[in-house]
Amino acid sequence: MKLGLKLITTMLLTLFVLMAPAQAKYASLVLDVDTGEILYSRNADTRNYPASLTKMMTLYMAFEALEKGKLKMKQKLPVSRRAAGMAPSKLGLKYRSTITTEDIIFALVTKSANDAAVVMAEAIGGKETTFARMMTKRAHALGMKRTTFRNASGLPNRGQLSTARDMATLAIALKRDFPQYYHLFSTKSYTYKKRSYRNHNKLLASYQGTDGVKTGYTRASGFNLVASVVRNNRRLIGVVFGGKTGRSRDRHMKEILDKSFKRVGVTQVAKLPAVPKRNPRRESVFVKAPPLPKSRPILTASNDLQVPGQIAALQADGSVSQPISDWGIQVGAFKKYEPAKMAADQALAQITSHSTGTQIHIQQVDKADGSLYRARLKGLNEVTARNACRELKEQRMSCVAVPPGLF
Repeated sequence: MKLGLKLITTMLLTLFVLMAPAQAKYASLVLDVDTGEILYSRNADTRNYPASLTKMMTLYMAFEALEKGKLKMKQKLPVSRRAAGMAPSKLGLKYRSTITTEDIIFALVTKSANDAAVVMAEAIGGKETTFARMMTKRAHALGMKRTTFRNASGLPNRGQLSTARDMATLAIALKRDFPQYYHLFSTKSYTYKKRSYRNHNKLLASYQGTDGVKTGYTRASGFNLVASVVRNNRRLIGVVFGGKTGRSRDRHMKEILDKSFKRVGVTQVAKLPAVPKRNPRRESVFVKAPPLPKSRPILTASNDLQVPGQIAALQADGSVSQPISDWGIQVGAFKKYEPAKMAADQALAQITSHSTGTQIHIQQVDKADGSLYRARLKGLNEVTARNACRELKEQRMSCVAVPPGLF
């Protein structure tokens, strides 16, 4: 009898634990996109449930499919039985109906529709589980090493995890890789079949300079938000996981962004590793390492401080280790600093076999028609420089070996 009571008690306790909502974990991060500086950070590497922040990655995959011609904006995509049966938030799509790629994108940005997310997943991956694996693979390639996706919507799944740092990385990648689509995240309302849906991101209307990105909520995750804000030509990305309410989450986001805007350009802080790019942008201008006019280096960052998925503090005086050799490579020249830095980051990420002791070196050259920013890596010897260029050219990236004396 006693044994039976103990067994029943144990079973009831186990059931209670399983039914209890998971405790959302708080995490936050604010970074300056232009410089990579981390201006605010709490538990930035703690793995949490992303909830509908997941749809940022679903949209990244959709934009990539559009860019590659695998999808078209006006293309009609079929609604499967599984998609139609998704839990809210949803559009209420009917089985065997269709919806355009364009409508899905707006539905994900504003309504955060789970049924639309599954339609997109099945259009790209065949099955949502296959698409989730594709999402994870792409996320890791972007530097989101602590992120795993199990579905396209963000609906509860214990294996679907990400971090504040990884979501900031994704926000940067969306703006950088798809500038032609990024403005869609600023959509405040959207009408589908005579019904209007307002964007859940209330900062778009209540916090000056906000132009995206996404909210998320489940009981397990709490209230999540990724926000992108531009003021005085400085873009900050803010991430909050685990808010207790939508209102308190938004209030906290504004507080940490306010503090961070005050710190921009004043405090030397740690850096977020740059996101590896998919391909160099066509705006780059290839320069064959001519003799340099009087110029000044803009940034020298040790490879040891640029490991994807990590943050390392700069030395107090901003110094870094010296290169092991006098050779280097140039991977492009740009009219703006940011794309030059990103091109150098991408190159550094792609030549890992040659990158020990390699340093990023962005060199500003003042010309009559404006400045030019040369994206270079230094700290190589002649052999490793030429090998690095060969490796980069195989990936259709511009590269020229730069001999000693031209830095």
